[in-house]
Amino acid sequence: MSENVACKLIGDHLMSGEMVPGEEIAIRIDQTLTQDATGTLVMQELEALHLDRARTEVSVQYVDHNLLQADEKNAEDHEYLRTSCLRYGLWFSKPGNGVSHPTHMQRFGIPGKTLAGSDSHTPAAGSLGMLAIGVGGLEVALAIAGEPLNLRMPEIWGVELTGALPPWCSAKDVILEMLRRHGVKGGVGRILEYHGPGLETLTAMDRHVIANMGAELGATTTVFPADDAVREFLRSEGREKDFVEVVADPGAGYDLVEHVDLSSIEPLIAKPSSPGNVVAVREVAGEPVAQVVIGSSANPGLRDFAIAAAMVAGRQTLPEVSFDINPSSREIYSDLTRMGATLDLVTAGARIHQSGCMGCIGMGQAPATGRNSLRTMPRNFPGRSGTREDSVWLCSPETAAASALTGCITDPRDWAAQAGMDYPTLELPAAASVNTAMLAAPPPEEEARNIEPVKGPNISSLPDFPPLPDRIEAPVLLKVADNISTDEISPAGARALPFRSNIPKLAQFTFTQVDETYPERAAATHTSGHIVVGGENYGQGSSREHAAITPRYLGLRVVLAKSFARIHWQNLANFGVLALEFENPDDYDAIEQGDVFVLDGLRDALVAGPDLSVHDSTREVDIPVRHRLSPRQLEDVLAGGIIPKLALRERGR
Repeated sequence: MSENVACKLIGDHLMSGEMVPGEEIAIRIDQTLTQDATGTLVMQELEALHLDRARTEVSVQYVDHNLLQADEKNAEDHEYLRTSCLRYGLWFSKPGNGVSHPTHMQRFGIPGKTLAGSDSHTPAAGSLGMLAIGVGGLEVALAIAGEPLNLRMPEIWGVELTGALPPWCSAKDVILEMLRRHGVKGGVGRILEYHGPGLETLTAMDRHVIANMGAELGATTTVFPADDAVREFLRSEGREKDFVEVVADPGAGYDLVEHVDLSSIEPLIAKPSSPGNVVAVREVAGEPVAQVVIGSSANPGLRDFAIAAAMVAGRQTLPEVSFDINPSSREIYSDLTRMGATLDLVTAGARIHQSGCMGCIGMGQAPATGRNSLRTMPRNFPGRSGTREDSVWLCSPETAAASALTGCITDPRDWAAQAGMDYPTLELPAAASVNTAMLAAPPPEEEARNIEPVKGPNISSLPDFPPLPDRIEAPVLLKVADNISTDEISPAGARALPFRSNIPKLAQFTFTQVDETYPERAAATHTSGHIVVGGENYGQGSSREHAAITPRYLGLRVVLAKSFARIHWQNLANFGVLALEFENPDDYDAIEQGDVFVLDGLRDALVAGPDLSVHDSTREVDIPVRHRLSPRQLEDVLAGGIIPKLALRERGR
């Protein structure tokens, strides 16, 4: 039977379940990836799991988010992560070594392997022919401990690529075209698999751009074949021995099919404040620009920086434009410098920042209020930049560089015609500047057992959460609209991120993007609990489990929504928050903040089946709802979360 790449990867790692869309399956995980904004909790979870040694083939902890050291907090987190890696047997990538996704691709990614990462853009590794899935930190901790990853078997969405990209368009425009067609929910419950003759024109790093932002479509992951382009990438990194061919069988089928003619792609841009709000650049040309930022995991390749350097070489960006460059890895920074492109950028007015996520997660580079910021980044959710009333647009490096030179949103084709410039032919180095000095390997196990992780004053422990009660009588403390993001639930940015390892402090930022009074009001319900009501795609965006933990810490017991984003839905179950969906989405409209909900005989009702009802005692009506929890997930919720469930099992032995 002919198989596509996704089914081959899943089948090779299947530990239980059947590969039928919608059925729960468990897969073996070969590698894990954690970053510092989520990794501190993962280390606390490894401690709670009493792990002696990582049981994966490779696990790597990157420091790429919380790089700004305005005070002692981030430095304390970095030391806690470094010493925890020594204790549990993980590789440690030092601050400044690079963004996790391109750095992992350069140093550790292997075709045919599985990767679980506590970052929603982990699917970028699908560019190498890996099955790479972003999940919550607790699931990564369990994978490090040797447990399988549980998920619902997705549909496989085959996207055939034909043709070749025209000048002044690049891979970012391809994924923006997919977002223009399908929006931020189009990939929910699906794996995107790109195939077809158009692949021959895309490098492995081009594919990284597309795979990375499959997360913005809501997809479980994105996969590409491991073909000659992947072999060439690994050869350039000195790792050709790691190449394994993984390609679809002739005649392989897909659950859904799509066609993209690359030659028809035009420069595109996502308007504020959603990655799905995509239009042609020419439709919004002329909008004034105050900031242009190039970098992040969504455009991490050497080509992405080099094309911008070639465009601005010998020219000056405008005085009113802040032109910011975030090299995505130390290796790429070195190669960019070796080419002379760093000098071209600096001479043109660029500000060169650390190799890391930086402005993508709101750690520096916050734009002025009411001024447009163009970014080659993956997300533009409200406030994510670090500015509460921000105006962030997402585009390709070509569009970004052209706009930095003109001071307004500019189609690079129009800029090139006016400047009399042909699309540059880039001469990229055939071999990368490989330098592993900032990668620390784990010590032998016998040595590791004597190491104690260093916890500074800002490092807290995981909260203890009690089991789900049989009766909940609680107010609807907050009602939110469609597409609420994890950035709005648990904000990023330089104010909040330093508290990622301190749940009581971080909780004070919960939902403040939506309602500044929520933390204080929620704390008052800590004993009785409270409920949040949401619209479609509740919890889209980042994998940060803090968006489940901090509301839970403040008393959240139930979220009732029209639908949930995959990762956040799983994170809620991981920490004992009951996720319910409206049977009739129109019932959402009648609910008001302050309504008191009653769920009685709840534990038996959940076990009896997916359908139950919520009584709105304020309006004296019953609201039919359902859950989509598997028996395994239901056991987690009833116990108050995975860690309490495991603790109960240990006590029962």
